[in-house]
Amino acid sequence: MKAAVCREFGKPLVIEEVSLAKPNHNDVRVKLKACSICHSDLSFADGIWGGQLPAVYGHEGAGIIQEVGSGVKDYAVGDHVIVTLIRHCGDCHYCGDDVEVLCEGEFDLSQNPPITNASGETFEQAMNCGAFAEEVLVHESQLQKAPIDMPFDVASLLACGVITGYGAVAHASDLRQGQHAVVIGCGGVGLNSIQGASLKGASSVIAMDLEAEKRELALKFGATHAIDPRDSDVIDQVMSITGGRGADCVFVTVGAKTAIDSAQNFITKNGTVVIVGMPSSDTRGDYDPGTMAAWGQKIIGTKMGNSVIAVDIPELLERYAKGEYKLDELISGRFKLEDINRALDEVRSGKAIKNVIVFD
Repeated sequence: MKAAVCREFGKPLVIEEVSLAKPNHNDVRVKLKACSICHSDLSFADGIWGGQLPAVYGHEGAGIIQEVGSGVKDYAVGDHVIVTLIRHCGDCHYCGDDVEVLCEGEFDLSQNPPITNASGETFEQAMNCGAFAEEVLVHESQLQKAPIDMPFDVASLLACGVITGYGAVAHASDLRQGQHAVVIGCGGVGLNSIQGASLKGASSVIAMDLEAEKRELALKFGATHAIDPRDSDVIDQVMSITGGRGADCVFVTVGAKTAIDSAQNFITKNGTVVIVGMPSSDTRGDYDPGTMAAWGQKIIGTKMGNSVIAVDIPELLERYAKGEYKLDELISGRFKLEDINRALDEVRSGKAIKNVIVFD
């Protein structure tokens, strides 16, 4: 099968022929039909988080099951599935607390990389998936079934960015109906935090982004206001919208230090800043601990929105089917695997919200 391989950080990916191992007891082989591009793929490929090379990135997949291990009971050959990076055992401390994204379980796929080439070279199965490839071998816990009539490109969106943005509001925060929310960054994750805050019944959902086009798009996804964070009176604008007190929750969906540092300017007393976007490993934030202590403010982090895929994905599929949740509108472009570097460059430049690799 073909895969897009990273052999050197910061360089274009290379299309190579690779092979997959056979499924073990709880493993499933999926022929991918689509893989959407997440900004995390760019961060790894650009080397800002380190990691092992050569590697196959990609972790937002959708496709059809081709083969299952002997212990797999909930999935069968021919099932349409969404492939996520959340590999969870169900038995460890964090799985017991319903925080599957922090699972400490041990998996054969983690110890024995399933991707090799004809010469026996092994490849890092990045983010538990390696989905910039025509097929993947994953643990059954990483899957959720997709409706048989749902387009694969749309289904793939639910694997990471959508559930991260939505889950940051639904699970990580304590945002309640009638409260005020600010979302900094209106990319793939931010637009879904906006949708999540709107569904929560927030009184105002204030979107911030440097790009005018993204601010306009945010309004279509449920934002009540859209502001350029470079405005000299940006704090005054937020205070005016929120009755002079500030937002109850600020969701920072980009990894930029300036965005992270600015968030505390917008929260009310007892307000919460939720760090959703992943900054580079050397990023450090600045904050005023005295004010935070005096006003009972909080800064919290969330990995993938603390999502539980067996709950969140079916819920969002149902909302999508009812017309209550936008997914199709997130897709900026569709590309063949051979054109993956162009697709990545568009995401890297900010031109695209979600580009999707579509397989024949």
